[in-house]
Amino acid sequence: MLRLDEVRRGRVREFVAAFLRAPGLPATWAEARPLLRPVLRGIVPPADVGTPLRRPAFPFLAEYVVVDQPDTMTYVSAAHGWGVTDDEVFAAARANLSGATLMGAADEPVVVQFVDDGDSYWTSHLLLDGWLAGLAGQVGGRPVAFAPERGTLLVTADGSDLLPGLFEQAEAAFLASPRAITPMAYVSDGSGRTVPYPAPPGSPFEVCVRRAEAVLAARAYERQAESLPLAAELLITGQGRTRAVWPSDGPALLPCADEVQFGETVRPWDELAPHLTAQGLDPERWRAEKWPV
Repeated sequence: MLRLDEVRRGRVREFVAAFLRAPGLPATWAEARPLLRPVLRGIVPPADVGTPLRRPAFPFLAEYVVVDQPDTMTYVSAAHGWGVTDDEVFAAARANLSGATLMGAADEPVVVQFVDDGDSYWTSHLLLDGWLAGLAGQVGGRPVAFAPERGTLLVTADGSDLLPGLFEQAEAAFLASPRAITPMAYVSDGSGRTVPYPAPPGSPFEVCVRRAEAVLAARAYERQAESLPLAAELLITGQGRTRAVWPSDGPALLPCADEVQFGETVRPWDELAPHLTAQGLDPERWRAEKWPV
């Protein structure tokens, strides 16, 4: 059992370590609070930010908090040491967004592009309940948003002929940008929370949605594999289906996929799932020991 003085020393070490990793962070909550902003990033943290404070946002995306200063943007550490809860940090960051609304109205579906100057955090506004839904009058219908990279937020109306082109535009920007976020589309649910755009079977946008999900998943698993031995590759096949490639007859960590390829054989994921073991990773991978007979 830890004694109270040991716990205190541990907290002090975490506090000091956090600020050594990120010089220039405000030392007190009062100083930090007005500078906090939420940001959407991949669930695999950047390699140069230590252990940042984060929580799940959307599939393959997490919500982080940064300190926004005139010349720098610094990730808040999980060991921030400000004497407040993580929930308070997230809440303060969201409260500091402008929540700006647009003027005017659209009589038919249009595309509105928010271009970030570095201070607006437009893509972060998707984290604010009710904000996206509030743009309905300006885009001519139920808003659908794309945040392909940190400087761009695109919003149009659901069901419009503009959507397929925006899926293509978002994917191209996502794949080309060193500051990529997501190629997926997002809408508001009944309570105003932002959620991935649903496309039920038979929807004209079903293939677009499935491909965007696959592209985002492949990028997340690719980044994870950079520091994970035995990590198998995730490929995207026709119509946005995903395939985990099990490279050799031995142990591998498979990404979740529609199907698995080993040698020249391809089998559905569900057929192999009973023989796989989840590893508790983020994104999750499943350990496989040897090729099925």
